[in-house]
This record gives sequence, structure tokens and C-alpha cells, in this order.
Amino acid sequence: MTITDEDCLAETLAFNEQFEATAASRPARDETPSATLLAALRRNRLGGDTPPVRLPQGQDRVVEGGVKVRVFVPEHVDGVYLHFHGGGWTFGSADGQDERLWRLAEQTRLAVVSVDYRLAPEHPFPAGPDDCEAAARWLVRHAATEFGTERLLIGGESAGAHLSVVTLLRLRDRHDITGAFRAAHLLFGPYDLSMTPSQRSFGSKRLLSNTDTLRRTYELVTPGMDAEQRRDPEVSPLFANLVGMPPARIVVGSEDPLRDDSLFLAQRWQAAGAPVQLGVVAGAMHGFTLFPLTITERELRRGRDFLSTTGL
Repeated sequence: MTITDEDCLAETLAFNEQFEATAASRPARDETPSATLLAALRRNRLGGDTPPVRLPQGQDRVVEGGVKVRVFVPEHVDGVYLHFHGGGWTFGSADGQDERLWRLAEQTRLAVVSVDYRLAPEHPFPAGPDDCEAAARWLVRHAATEFGTERLLIGGESAGAHLSVVTLLRLRDRHDITGAFRAAHLLFGPYDLSMTPSQRSFGSKRLLSNTDTLRRTYELVTPGMDAEQRRDPEVSPLFANLVGMPPARIVVGSEDPLRDDSLFLAQRWQAAGAPVQLGVVAGAMHGFTLFPLTITERELRRGRDFLSTTGL
């Protein structure tokens, strides 16, 4: 484990304090988000109050199984990055970060395929993972003809990181596909939906995520399940056999309620035989890469370096 960005700790903690103060001035959310709130969250960019910018470089497609994806293809393609967005499995979209994904495509020479998986509560588990699995199988079969390469990478942020691991496990267990994806890039994911110690102990601090928001999200995504049922490896990949997974880069902030999820997953991933880079960003809250911070620029650069050099 590497603790990163300690030189930025004062800036990072000051931002957290400002974020919490602003959040405290807003009304507390109800136990179940209203349709109006969900619609607003889905309309606006993650971490912000304005709609995202759609770039002409993004291509909306429908692949096998009727799954919607958004594709960014740079002039030179050295691989394909299968991306799953965050948003607690309930909001977010494949076109919610065009500017960032297009920049990633250009700078890493990767075609980016971002999956517009179905969202809860209208489509609870396992609808989202089903879509991600279908998109991954399509890419394994067609990357060479579609993009001229068989170098595949996978990853995402928050819920997208969870879906990345679930997808790799489904490919292995349901389709005997291992090694097709040469690396996994996993940012601050929830890997135990029955709640790790850091999730349970984080409390009500009003950062981007806390104990209460996580619990409510899990109830929306996996309705009717109790904690024991959520420990099923198909729901919580922390409990899965991780043999056959690719090299991974796992990143989390030290002030993230999901900190233990990344620490525990990295330990189990490495014990199963795959190399892991584990980074803990000093003072960072959940979803910190959504905000204009020094640590964000550094983390985006480290992520680009990993994706552009791994699996060549």
C-alpha cells in the first residue's frame, strides 16, 4: 500500500470541510429518494448541479443484447478500455463525462467503450451486471474487427469499479473467459454490500457518501436482501474466489467509507496471484476525482499512465 499526496493534505481536508458545510445547509434526504430527486441526479453531471457536456466525438451504439454504449475512438488505437460509470447503480450515465473520457482516449491511445447499464430502483440487481456482462462479451468477440486490437482493459469508479470486478468474475465463471482483459482499473469501489467495518463506522459525516447513504443505496439496488444474502459473491465480489484476475490498480481515499473495501480487495487479489498497485490518497473523500483538486489531476495522470502501459 502506498499513501499518496500527503503534501496536498491541507488542501484536501479544507475542501472536505467546505463540502460538508455546504451539504449541511441542504435538507437531509428522505430514506428513499423521490422520483424528482432521482431525475435531477440523472440529469446532472456526477458531483455537480449542471447537465454534462456531450461531445461530437462520442458515438452512441447498441451492441448485442440491446445494451447501450458510448464509444470514443482516437486517431491511433492501441487497446480498448471498457468503462463502467459510477453513481451508486441508481444514477450516472455513459454520456455523463464525455470530456474526461475523450481526453483519456486521446492521451492513452485507447478506444473507450462506456456502458449505459440499466439503473435501480427501476431495474434492481442483477440488471446492471447483466448489461455489463453482455457488453464485455461483445467486446471480447468483436474488439479485433471493431477496433483493430485485442488488448482489452476494464475499470470504473465507485459502483463502476464494483461492476468491473463482477463482470470479470462472470466472464470467468459463466463463460470460461480469463485473460481477455489484461488489467483492471478500480477507483473507490464498494466490494462488500453487507458493509465492511469502515462503511459501518464512518457515520453521518455529510461528504459525498456515508454510512446512511450507502445503506439506503444497497436497499434500493438489492431490495429484499438481508446482510447475509448480500455477502453472496455474485453481489459482493470481496467474498469471491479471485483466481484468474488480471493485474489491478486499486485506489481509494483515506476519508472514504469504502476504504476497507479497497484494502481488503487488494489483499485478496494479490493473494490469489495477480499483481496489485494499491494507492490510498491522503485525506480524500469518496468520489474525489469529480472535483477540481490537486489530487484529482494527479490521480487522473496516474490512471492514464497505468492504462496506457499495462498489458502491452
